[in-house]
Amino acid sequence: MKFAYRFSNLLGAVYRRGNLSFSKDGNSVISPVGNRISVFDLKNNKSETLPVSTAKNITCVGLSPDGNLAILVDEDGAALLISLITRAVLHHFHFHKPVASIRFSPDGRKFVVTKENVALMYHAPGRNREFNAFVLDKSYYGPYDETTCIDWTDDSKCFVVGSKDMSTWVFGAERWSNLIYYSLGGHKDIMVGCFFEKDSLDLYTVSQDGTLCVWESDTELDGLVLRKTRLPAERGEEEERGEGEEEEPRGEVIRGKGERPKEKEGTKNVRYKQRSKHFFNKEGDFNNLTAAAFHKPTHILVTGFASGIFHLHELPEFNLIHSLSISDQRIATVSMNSSGDWIGFGCSGLGQLLVWEWQSESYVFKQQGHFNNMAALAYSPDGQYIATGGDDGKVKVWNMTSGLCFVTFTEHTSSVTNVTFTSRGFVIVSASLDGTVRAFDLHRYRNFRTFTSPRPAQFSSLAVDPSGDLVSAGAQDSFEVFIWSMQTGRLLEVLGGHEGPVSCLCFSPVQSILASASWDKTVRLWDMMDSWQTKETLRLTSDGLAVSYRPDGQELAVATLDGEISFWSPQSANQTGSVSGRHDLKMGRKETEKITSKQSAKGKSFTSLCYSADGESILAGGQSKFVCIYNIREQILMKKFEISCNLSLDAMEEFLDRRKMTEFGSLALVDEGVGDGDGVELSLPGVRKGDMSSRHFKPEIRVSSLRFSPTGRSWAATSTEGLLTYSLDGALVFDPYDLDLDVTPASVRRQLRQAKWAAAIVLAFRLNETALTQEVLEAVPHHQIAVVCGSLPDVYVEKLLGFIASALERCGHLQFYLSWSQSLLTQHGQKLKTRSGAVLPTIQSLQKSIQKHFEDLSKLCDWNMYTIRYAVALSKQKGVKRTAGDALCDKDESEDSEVMSEASLEETDMLIKNCVALLDSICIKAFSD
Repeated sequence: MKFAYRFSNLLGAVYRRGNLSFSKDGNSVISPVGNRISVFDLKNNKSETLPVSTAKNITCVGLSPDGNLAILVDEDGAALLISLITRAVLHHFHFHKPVASIRFSPDGRKFVVTKENVALMYHAPGRNREFNAFVLDKSYYGPYDETTCIDWTDDSKCFVVGSKDMSTWVFGAERWSNLIYYSLGGHKDIMVGCFFEKDSLDLYTVSQDGTLCVWESDTELDGLVLRKTRLPAERGEEEERGEGEEEEPRGEVIRGKGERPKEKEGTKNVRYKQRSKHFFNKEGDFNNLTAAAFHKPTHILVTGFASGIFHLHELPEFNLIHSLSISDQRIATVSMNSSGDWIGFGCSGLGQLLVWEWQSESYVFKQQGHFNNMAALAYSPDGQYIATGGDDGKVKVWNMTSGLCFVTFTEHTSSVTNVTFTSRGFVIVSASLDGTVRAFDLHRYRNFRTFTSPRPAQFSSLAVDPSGDLVSAGAQDSFEVFIWSMQTGRLLEVLGGHEGPVSCLCFSPVQSILASASWDKTVRLWDMMDSWQTKETLRLTSDGLAVSYRPDGQELAVATLDGEISFWSPQSANQTGSVSGRHDLKMGRKETEKITSKQSAKGKSFTSLCYSADGESILAGGQSKFVCIYNIREQILMKKFEISCNLSLDAMEEFLDRRKMTEFGSLALVDEGVGDGDGVELSLPGVRKGDMSSRHFKPEIRVSSLRFSPTGRSWAATSTEGLLTYSLDGALVFDPYDLDLDVTPASVRRQLRQAKWAAAIVLAFRLNETALTQEVLEAVPHHQIAVVCGSLPDVYVEKLLGFIASALERCGHLQFYLSWSQSLLTQHGQKLKTRSGAVLPTIQSLQKSIQKHFEDLSKLCDWNMYTIRYAVALSKQKGVKRTAGDALCDKDESEDSEVMSEASLEETDMLIKNCVALLDSICIKAFSD
């Protein structure tokens, strides 16, 4: 088994905090999610999380005008310069203070950062390699309070900065003699946005109390005059720094003052006058304005409010175009794409991300993660979908190809504790603390079964038998296991015997035996065919937390409270091995803990287990930031994955900062300070979950559930940050097979030129480079595929099937690779059935890829055939008189075209069905073995 899993995607969280940015073409939106950023392709309906992360949560993102570079700044002011093309980190930098906003100039040569009460202008990173990519050019002082927003003129000559001291400052990016700085007032609250008019120095300023000021300049952009060379005395006076100010490494310093700069001889300084003033809160119901964006070409201003309402106004007349309520939470950020058609909204309270097309008044994109932590996940049998349940009582289903949620079930009224798919993959079953177990239909998206107990019980565990007929759920308050029939919805049996909460349930994949783990230090095996009797009772060393069957049903793994994973034989009820995983958890110390992390680790354990597809390894996760893979036979740790390095989460560091420690404990024990709300909220007694109404709440890092994909090429885990997926990416890892000195790309291509197709394929797989293997396969003529498949050695058949499965997901040569699949399965099907257990992950991966294409193409083919039939029927009903010969000719031509189109469509359809049928037969043989 390979262990080169790498971070693939982050699902379940689409927005946390910070500003949204659209790509240059306007078809993608970049959203900060915790300490990572996700790119949502709105045109192709896909999402991708970049494999870069900051030390803490990202607060602002600056995107270059060409869309190739991005600057990410976290809560402490640490910045990363990343390439959006290569997804690599190019430079690290630290501003040493929190940064409110960052903005590139339109020409891409400079960018401005607002930090405290100063605006810093840097030279933008160039195409050449530099030791220091961020070179400070100028420092602009003027505001007395923190700066909040920035905007540039279209020619990059000037920029404007808004501040919390209710003032707006216009600065010259170059040394202009008639515009050094200019201060504007007129507001009574914090500045939210300030925007230049297109190709002009005219300004719009927006404040938090809903006031819009329109400022008119008496000078055009081409009227700015460069200053002459300064005298040494003048230069020294300007660069003089005030006492106690932060020392900048380099750069010119420009200081704004309350009075206007003096005019020099022959030059007239730029002046502003207030043309008009508008108010958003005319009705009197006061509502804070929280976000604003301005699209210069169309003169449209978008404003978001704390109540979840947004307005569209046309400036400078302030004509209301549109108004809509999109959420009941505060709108944290607003952004518009380059064309001005789409508007992006981010709501940090619920983690919502919306893209609205204002002309058609419709949603282009609408996603929301779980409001609270995720508690459970389950893969569908084909690996295409993942179902998750959260503490917010919702069940969401995610498409693994697009990374987006396509359905949300909200019937539960309390936390969802477990979810699972039935064996056919069309039904999702979920258990909740509200005392119900619900079954959801993925065809009609409805709750078609609700299972309840005779007396109220909180269900903490769930399992469905392989046939999908029996549903079992364990209660954490009555210590019983309930069995229902999926067909009738009736309660069949109540299994008693446990003396503690039932923490986990699992059905055997090959027999009708249910394993239940409990806090009473036992695992009970229940025989579903023999009057629901206890077949065996396994005694544990501590409380049972998780239980899992091996895919062949010949082994049982149990995780206990003492950090041990024990392995048992279900037939003999004997323990076959154990793994001590307490030292592998390495739990950090929480800020409010009064004991060290070493002492705290003694109470940590694994809470979720999952076998790999081949049954040789087991995946374990729990109260830690690490996920471990153990080899069962050798009982050793094979690899450990760190799922997060976000220091904004609690229990990430082993030792606390000594500067925050006092003789009475950590300073984090003191609950004070004001957050983004309207004041300080005191901790409420009796609250056990959430932020405890505290303003200094830091969620603790942990893994609540994890699962291997049925294909074996990826695994997923639900954590505090969201749903993380890790996958094997062959393009990133060089993993040769039977490598020799003679196996080189040149020798592979030499075999291709000599038309030795089978030898070229064997050499390509020995080198195991994805691009080269694809080049060799696609060079084989179509009529030679069957001959090449017959001459391939058996050891390379499975490798070729695995490569075809991955190639079908990303390549457009559908019929070509389906021909390869059909020839391989036809000629080597019997040999594959004899070792079906070993090749099952590969077969399931191929089946997943083919099934996805079959679902997409079948809809398109059916629609085309119905359209052709409709066009033929429509032509027959026209009121034009025709002769009998013309009508007969038209009928024959239409029937011929219809038959030809249907034949071409059915050819590809039949090819897909043949491959699916062959794969089904191998899968059935594997499960029966």
